[in-house]
Amino acid sequence: MSGEIRLKIDGKACSGLKGETILEVARRNEIWIPTLCYDERLEPYGACRLCLVEVKGARGLLPACTTEITEGMEVRTSTKRIESIRRTVIELLLSDHPDDCMTCESAGSCVLQDLAYRYGVKRSPYAGETHKYGILNGNPLIERDPNKCVLCGRCVRICEEVVGAGVYGFVNRGFDAIVSTPYDHSLLDTPCLFCGQCISACPVGALTSKISKGKGRYWDVKKTDTICPYCGVGCTITLWTKENRIVNVTAPIDKGVNKGDLCVKGRFGYQFVNSPDRLKSPLVRQRDGSLKRVSWKKAVSYIAENFARIREQYGPDSIAGLASARCTNEENYVFQKFIRAAIGTNNVDHCARL
Repeated sequence: MSGEIRLKIDGKACSGLKGETILEVARRNEIWIPTLCYDERLEPYGACRLCLVEVKGARGLLPACTTEITEGMEVRTSTKRIESIRRTVIELLLSDHPDDCMTCESAGSCVLQDLAYRYGVKRSPYAGETHKYGILNGNPLIERDPNKCVLCGRCVRICEEVVGAGVYGFVNRGFDAIVSTPYDHSLLDTPCLFCGQCISACPVGALTSKISKGKGRYWDVKKTDTICPYCGVGCTITLWTKENRIVNVTAPIDKGVNKGDLCVKGRFGYQFVNSPDRLKSPLVRQRDGSLKRVSWKKAVSYIAENFARIREQYGPDSIAGLASARCTNEENYVFQKFIRAAIGTNNVDHCARL
């Protein structure tokens, strides 16, 4: 392979391309290196220091997420010194982190929780002052709990690098540092698109979906990959269902054209599925104005008879068709073909452009 770089990670012969990092090559070769601030959708940040590795010839430990590979490099991902540093980092994070894992919405999918479990950290040995912030939920979709924030910067970076809104930023310094909005405004008073990208990037429970809260735990739901029905992009989404109801929507980072990214409709616009106002069978309006439930056979016959009557009496242009963005491309094609060929009019439109 042109430009191929050969190296060894934990004694295993690996290869990569110029510009790739140690972490990228390690993950491709199924070599585990812990991270907290890393998100493959974002530029490497190197803030959490959990991915520190030992590189032969280097003066000190290097962050695997930002260190590019070189020819002949020899890397060790786990030594007594490295594991001690990682454990200390986890203990320091937990020293100023709520211990409400039993009721946290991210329990089971929290990176910090997984790391504490892996390293056997039951509680932090470090005592001292802790933060006491209020819950920020002055909007209909996103709940922010600054007490659980680990300052990984993933929400800040995804909002800036991927969404382009720049809603979040770091405020204050040192112990008082926190992720906040401009002038500490509510998300409603910022350029926030409510796409929920910050939720998808958060590795802990600092950012969660309000409409999914209390509906189902990570291990308590069935997860089904499907395609978002809202537009023609074809984003891959994962439906979380419990008791035959959708309780949350996420997106797998390693699948589909969107690679984990979603808009506000794709992430939060699923309530229509179980809405009590959703039509589940055909209804025909009676002479007294009431709607009567009928079979599909009777409904189709009723529509065909009236289309034929209206077309005969008023002409084909008296009929118009409105297609749906929640149908497949094939279904919309058949619909417009029916309007143009069977009815004989070009009066056809699509709800996505209205």
